[in-house]
Amino acid sequence: MPDRSPKNNWYQDLNLEEKSKWYGQIANAYNKSRPRYPEKLVKRAIEIARLSTDAKIFEIGSATGTATTTFAELGFSLVCVEPNAAFYQILLRNCAPYEKVKIINTTFEEWELEKNQFDAVLAATSFHWISSEVACVKTAETLKTDGYLILLWNTPPQPTQEIYQKLLDPIYQTYAPDIKGYEAITTHQKNIRGLGNKVIDSGKFQNLVSEELICEVTYEVDDYIELLSTLSPYIAIDSEQRHTLFANLRITLHNYYGDTINLSYLSALQIAQKV
Repeated sequence: MPDRSPKNNWYQDLNLEEKSKWYGQIANAYNKSRPRYPEKLVKRAIEIARLSTDAKIFEIGSATGTATTTFAELGFSLVCVEPNAAFYQILLRNCAPYEKVKIINTTFEEWELEKNQFDAVLAATSFHWISSEVACVKTAETLKTDGYLILLWNTPPQPTQEIYQKLLDPIYQTYAPDIKGYEAITTHQKNIRGLGNKVIDSGKFQNLVSEELICEVTYEVDDYIELLSTLSPYIAIDSEQRHTLFANLRITLHNYYGDTINLSYLSALQIAQKV
């Protein structure tokens, strides 16, 4: 799963209200620090889903618009649902330049279904948050005949395994031993592949296409710490514990790197056609 956690699918145990409020206190940090989706993958998604410029896209869980604005810039019409109130306000600002974007402050589960209305349903690192009994069924119902589900995934940017083991693992073991500060790319690939398989196993979709890229990015050390603050395992721990962990990570990274740090992350797309 893109957000690292020791328990798989733990987010499914949250009720709708808890899910809607989960990221509220870190919305500004999320907007600033989360990486965008590579243009190459976005264009491949459009190509595979055969989306013309007049296509209508429904987006599930837009957050602050990391993917929304990319599709809007290409001229697409989007209807977006975002349950988090803080995200919703930022999303409104980020999408203000785009007249063809409509934003609704609600969960996908509670959204009033519009059957057979959309050429594609888009979910950018959000599909796993939907109740499993709702996700594929309602998505298929809102799509036109032969419409497409487009899943985009960004895993958290992280330093190399060598740097993690050398510098950061001792800090995690001391201050937050339950958090996995590093996750192998192969683990992310396996988890994302499992999510795609669930879409096909639902019986509502077929012809799954998967592609991925390894992306290299450079962050200011302080921005990297801010990025970590937007990841669920860090949100879940006690605030004092989080503060101590971040303080020690920040000092160590500044001492070793100076002001900037090189990171990498896996970006992936999965596209399946409505049966």
